[in-house]
Amino acid sequence: MSDRIILLFHKMHGLGNDYVVIDESTEELIPEDKKGEISAELCTRGFSVGADGVIFVSPSIEADIRFRIFNSDGSEAQMCGNGIRCFAKYVFENDVIKEKQMSVETLGGIKELTLQVENSNVKSIKVDMGTATFKTSAVPMATDEEEFIDQELLVDGEPLKLTAISVGNPHAIIFTDNLEDVALDHMGPIIENHKAFPERINVHFVGVVSPQEVEMLTWERGAGFTMACGTGATSTVIAGYKLGLLEKNVLVHLPGGDLKITVYEKDNKLGGFMEGDAVSVFEGITELDL
Repeated sequence: MSDRIILLFHKMHGLGNDYVVIDESTEELIPEDKKGEISAELCTRGFSVGADGVIFVSPSIEADIRFRIFNSDGSEAQMCGNGIRCFAKYVFENDVIKEKQMSVETLGGIKELTLQVENSNVKSIKVDMGTATFKTSAVPMATDEEEFIDQELLVDGEPLKLTAISVGNPHAIIFTDNLEDVALDHMGPIIENHKAFPERINVHFVGVVSPQEVEMLTWERGAGFTMACGTGATSTVIAGYKLGLLEKNVLVHLPGGDLKITVYEKDNKLGGFMEGDAVSVFEGITELDL
C-alpha cells in the first residue's frame, strides 16, 4: 500500500523554461528512489502541475547549497542554466541562502552565482558556468576523433556539420544560415538519440545575426523542445567564439527571451558567464502517492 503525501511546491520559469521547485533543504520530502518517477508525474501537463523539469533544493557539504534537476522523462540532468537561475531566486527570496553570492553544487560541478537584488527581489542572476571541453571522451561521443569541431556527422542520411561540446552536460551545436527552415521536431530527436551520442545529447540550431548576436532553437535531452536553454546558450557562444564566428560578449535570442553570455579564458580553456532573470509564477500544494 502506497503512502500519500501533501507536497508544497513552487512553480517558476526562466525564459519560459518552467520548473516545479521542491525545497528539501531541511528535510527529504521525496524518497531518493522515487525522485525520477515523481518528477515525471509532476511534469505531465494536463494531469499534474506540468513543467519542463523538477528542481530539488538540497543541503550540500561541498558548497552553500545543492541543486538537483530531473527532466520531464524522469532522468536526472547534470546541470541546467535556466533552472539554476530559478533555484538561486528561490533560495535567496525564501531565506535558504541569505548572501548575494553563493556557491552551488551540481552534478556538473560547483557553480558560482552572483545575484542582482532590488528591494529583496532577485532581478537577475549571473552564473559562472565554468570551463567547457571539446574532448569527445567528456561529451561523450562515440568517435575516434579527439575533438569534433565543425565536422560532418551523417544524420538522417545526410551529412550535417556540428560541434560537440560539454559544459558539465553535452551539447551539439549546429550553425545554420536557414534557421527558419529547421524542422526541429524531426531533427531534434534524431540527433539527440544518434548512435554517436551514447548518453544522448542536447541539440541547438543557431543562426548568427552578427558577431555579437545569435538566434537559437533548442531540443533538450529528455525534455524535447524548450523555450530556452542556459547551458546551451553558453555552449553555443563558446563554440562560436572558438570557430571565429562570434565575439566574447553575445546576446542570445531564444523563443522565451534573451540571455547575455560572456566568454572568458582560464588555464588555456574557454568558459562562460550566463546572465538572465527568473520568475516566480505561483506556489501550491498537490497530493502524491509514494
